[in-house]
Amino acid sequence: MNGDRRGFFRGSFALLIGTGGGFFGGGAAGFALAADVRKEGVLGGNHSLRMEVDLAMARAGRWLVSVQDRRTGAWSDPRHPALTALALMALERAVSVSGGGSAEELEGLRLGYAFLRSQAKPDGGIYADALSNYNTALSVQALVRGNRSEDEALIRGAQRFLQAQQARGMVRPELDGGIGYGEKGVSPKRQHPDLDNTVVALEALRMVEEYARVREWPQGAALDWEAAIGFISRCQNLAGGSGQATSGSRAVAESERGGFVYYPGHSHAGEVDLEGGAKALRSSGTMTYAGLLSFLYAQMSARDERIQAALDWLGRHYTLGENPGLGQQGKYYYFHLMAKALSVAGVEKLEVRGASQVDWAKELAVELLGLQQGGGQWVNPTGRWMESDPVLVSSYSVLALGMVRERI
Repeated sequence: MNGDRRGFFRGSFALLIGTGGGFFGGGAAGFALAADVRKEGVLGGNHSLRMEVDLAMARAGRWLVSVQDRRTGAWSDPRHPALTALALMALERAVSVSGGGSAEELEGLRLGYAFLRSQAKPDGGIYADALSNYNTALSVQALVRGNRSEDEALIRGAQRFLQAQQARGMVRPELDGGIGYGEKGVSPKRQHPDLDNTVVALEALRMVEEYARVREWPQGAALDWEAAIGFISRCQNLAGGSGQATSGSRAVAESERGGFVYYPGHSHAGEVDLEGGAKALRSSGTMTYAGLLSFLYAQMSARDERIQAALDWLGRHYTLGENPGLGQQGKYYYFHLMAKALSVAGVEKLEVRGASQVDWAKELAVELLGLQQGGGQWVNPTGRWMESDPVLVSSYSVLALGMVRERI
């Protein structure tokens, strides 16, 4: 990767992790917004919209503190530290726009970080008894954003743990290079790499890498990034485009070209029918943003055909009404990944159907403002992938708003 691309990546990525002042930029907070904000009610001008975003985030931060288990410091299910990690990152972001946070919010942060530290294991992972990669990846992201010196040893240990999760020598070689949930507490059928676990691990490792670079830590062993790129490429519906087997070497429907699936040969979005009775895997919005983001974390050139094809699919299927391919399932995770991937990619306007462009950040901000509930939280009535949990969905929403506010 050339120096210009590396510099661009660091500049965009810094907005996500807090280096260079991007993540913890200030913001004004005042009275709470009404819960029934709708698109037609948003005041004109991006300054007004940004203030509404800040107020919504502040309300959500207060709601998160109100539902934290103050005995343990955990949010939601303590068996999944990732839920606490996401809430911590969201609360940190909400506090950053409200002028420093109340005493109750700061105590909530202290308790939450203490809970994450209590989940650290001798192998370097941060988990309870299951989903060790997923929980470790999100927990170390929270510790990096928290930027507390006492967590440096935990961050180093988690880095080594995540690097060791990369698959090698799989019976199905198309799975090599990816990362899965981890072996502990997972049924044998789920002990394989997938794109979702891969992207959270890659994000965590890049965050730790940037954290270490700023602190001038000595460089240790690195992930096999070329193997990771190979796995990610095989999750893309782009037959023959990269010269590698993709989507399990199956046929690719033109409507799905450039999109991504959960792992090679399988899509949560199911299949589409082709002429002659053949089947092709359907791409989904969440996995396509996850694939794009994974390529960006691998520091591939923005001109690479795989990145361009992903952006083309996302433009052709752009919507805020659903998670393309999956309806209302995983809708808030879709919003979260959209904000993150397009921010890191530096996309100001997304080219959509008919060669028009949309101000995706503004539209996403307005959509999330309209979906916020009276107490300051969000929830998805469609509960697949735990999105009936308002802590999870509210954390996704605050983090998405925190990213789009930098672009409106």
